[in-house]
Amino acid sequence: MTDEYVPPKVWTWNKANGGRFANTNRPTAGATHEKELPVGRHPLQLYSLGTPNGVKVTVMLEELLAAGHKGAEYDAWLIRIGEGDQFGSGFVGINPNSKIPALLDRSGPTPIRVFESGAILVHLAEKFGAFLPRDPAPRAEVLSWLFWQMGSAPYLGGGFGHFYAYAPTKWEYPIDRFAMEVKRQLDVLDRRLAENEYLGGAEYTIADMAVWPWYGGLVKGWLYGAAEFLDAPSYKHVNRWADAIHARPAARRGRMVNRVQGEPSSQLHERHDASDFETRTQDKVAPAAE
Repeated sequence: MTDEYVPPKVWTWNKANGGRFANTNRPTAGATHEKELPVGRHPLQLYSLGTPNGVKVTVMLEELLAAGHKGAEYDAWLIRIGEGDQFGSGFVGINPNSKIPALLDRSGPTPIRVFESGAILVHLAEKFGAFLPRDPAPRAEVLSWLFWQMGSAPYLGGGFGHFYAYAPTKWEYPIDRFAMEVKRQLDVLDRRLAENEYLGGAEYTIADMAVWPWYGGLVKGWLYGAAEFLDAPSYKHVNRWADAIHARPAARRGRMVNRVQGEPSSQLHERHDASDFETRTQDKVAPAAE
């Protein structure tokens, strides 16, 4: 930043300043085009992308299925936010905020829409009576860590991640500002996990599922390629916890769903059946079929 920026009296949107996110965000809400969403055969219809927020929900669904909750069978449809799928009328009808993930629960007489990843986790936990304690004290602890993540992630993703990894020019001030906050958050987690196996205590819960794709991915180098920059190995308790969750087969499956980057064998663009993990990953799907 060589010249000081003087904000105009009234801000106007210049799409050219959006960089690689020019098609992802805009300053108004609502649909830009008519497009119905596909609907599969399962009770739960997920419309998402394999970002950290999307992974929270697919991990939860895979964990529910692994725990024997057959009603958690789901269809996961890919929403390509870089192409503006989130602004289609069907998606906006489920999530007026035009952000992934969005869930349509068709298991009852009237379909229920749920948007915001934290709300989806709570909805599923209460629906199946799993991964969220019933007793008030441990339940409050889990919900506190869940909403800690929801409030903290904008600093990690929209702040640190954007300026460190995605901004067209690297500027010291915003990177330094957000790196400081992210390291404080990692210290918060490390202190909690020094005394507890999981964030809610002794049991694995939706709090862990929410935090792991963000902060677990950060310390293991999956997110923004910033592990060395942030001295991630020094947060030994966060690393222990991240490794423990990654060792769970359901968590590994959940990380594959709606993923469009990385090794083709780790990408399952859509998920409609448990067998898809063996037969429909991108290394097994011909390009013409995609």
